[in-house]
Amino acid sequence: MADSASKQPKPEWGPSAWLLRQDGPRTQADEALIKLRRDIIVGEFEPGKRLRPDQLEERYDIGRNPVREALSRLAVEGLVRGEGQRGFQVAPVSREELLDVADLRQRFSTMALARSIANGDDEWEAGIVGAYHRMSRMETSLTGDPASYADEWEQRNSAFHNALEAACGSPWLLHFCALLYEQSERYRRAVVRYPELRPSIHAEHKAILEACLARREAEACQLLAEHIEGGARATLARLDEQLGASPPKRRRGR
Repeated sequence: MADSASKQPKPEWGPSAWLLRQDGPRTQADEALIKLRRDIIVGEFEPGKRLRPDQLEERYDIGRNPVREALSRLAVEGLVRGEGQRGFQVAPVSREELLDVADLRQRFSTMALARSIANGDDEWEAGIVGAYHRMSRMETSLTGDPASYADEWEQRNSAFHNALEAACGSPWLLHFCALLYEQSERYRRAVVRYPELRPSIHAEHKAILEACLARREAEACQLLAEHIEGGARATLARLDEQLGASPPKRRRGR
């Protein structure tokens, strides 16, 4: 394990990961991008809904050009679909896309975790322990109206997964992991009822944490891959119910 005093500075190359993490200096287009992305992910705009720039201008109190730039950037991310002269709509959902997202998320997230275990110092360990503690406090007390804790649960779950990947040393890898996580969250929020979150999630998070702290790389990566696959299966089951289709064939993971 690297000593924290000799920690290497963060790379200054790669994509603007700060934008995905929602901190740092922003232009109006950045503000529109962050707000619209969040509204799509949490389901304020349903899959397939047409996005009218004039309505978005009013909603976010931002000019037309920044809104159009945000829509174009979200089309690149796959959250929005451009339709030429007809404008933009929220990207639809499909079983095929969810399977693809889950498969790629397994590959990229386990790669990031393996690098973090190899490179992470005591600050990284403290980060994953703290994120796990905040996550576990919530996982053991989920009661009442799911609308009252869905946002908080997603924020804490995202923070735990971000912490696992944080020491990978690659802004590009973090960028792809963030994009895939957000797509997973979009599907989860669209179809999963939060009281029905798998009861094994707490135990899975704990096992991943313990394997990371013990620097058991292969075990930690396998546990994370299974964790992502389990979440995807649960989401797929609900999506199939909504689509009225038979379950798809299971795809191989890592």
